[in-house]
Amino acid sequence: MGLNQDCIENFLRRLRSQHSLNPGMTDGGFASHPSLSPSSLDFSIQIFDQVSSTNETLWTLLAAGAPPGTVVIATRQTAGKGQRGRQWDSSPGGLYLSLALTPNLSARDALLLTLCSAWGLATTFRAYNIPVSLKWPNDLILEGYKLGGILTETKIHQGQITKAVVGVGINWSNPVPETGINLQTFLGDRPHPEITSLEMLAALTLWAVASGYQTFDEKGVGTLLPSYQNLMVGIGQPVAVEGSAGVVLGVGDTGELRVRLTPSSSPDPNSTFTSASTIEEIELMPGTINQGYPILRA
Repeated sequence: MGLNQDCIENFLRRLRSQHSLNPGMTDGGFASHPSLSPSSLDFSIQIFDQVSSTNETLWTLLAAGAPPGTVVIATRQTAGKGQRGRQWDSSPGGLYLSLALTPNLSARDALLLTLCSAWGLATTFRAYNIPVSLKWPNDLILEGYKLGGILTETKIHQGQITKAVVGVGINWSNPVPETGINLQTFLGDRPHPEITSLEMLAALTLWAVASGYQTFDEKGVGTLLPSYQNLMVGIGQPVAVEGSAGVVLGVGDTGELRVRLTPSSSPDPNSTFTSASTIEEIELMPGTINQGYPILRA
């Protein structure tokens, strides 16, 4: 059976009216101040049984005049993809969703769209007692395993992002590889699970991505990045970059990974870095290093 659109929209109405969700400025979920509601964005949801990818389908709808806030959700993707074109297994039982935004951002800040979406998702899950952490830049981590991921795509004109599509895949009841985890398994032993259906998960995901974007848009990168880093796994852990040893420091102002390289007695002659004799701090784009799974919180 496919997703029930009325149920998703009912959950969204409850979120708007109750204001019970708080993607706050810490990694603790709830806080004392009122929740941030993504009230400036109206969702227009379209559900499909099967698509090649929800991102691709949404771009087609945008080209035909669909407005920001348009959402594509699919029961199955036949050509789902993750970062750098990697295949994303998209069997029935998972959540496969894409949301259209029209951010007013410089192209150099494109990576921050992924980070604010990831932050919104992690803080939302934590508000529901699901301790999700973040693996830079786009993975959702639960108990050291991959719960989901984000793929953000943009259209750029004269150095500005004019349209963006944020795609999210989250494991609900679908089969997962040994590096993955799904929410039903995690929640299975709880007598009163906080998330009870794929429709509820879809509503929370939309709310979370929109809230993360609104927080970034209103409060800026100076507020977003410290909170993102509070939820980030891997800070302080060793990594290898082109044969050079380093330590993860955090995230830079435009979303790159900050790494401190350490001197090496036998440097890689093919490395582009100069860590043979000096300590050097560098910033890396996604795809430069692979932390692997499972991973532990630093």
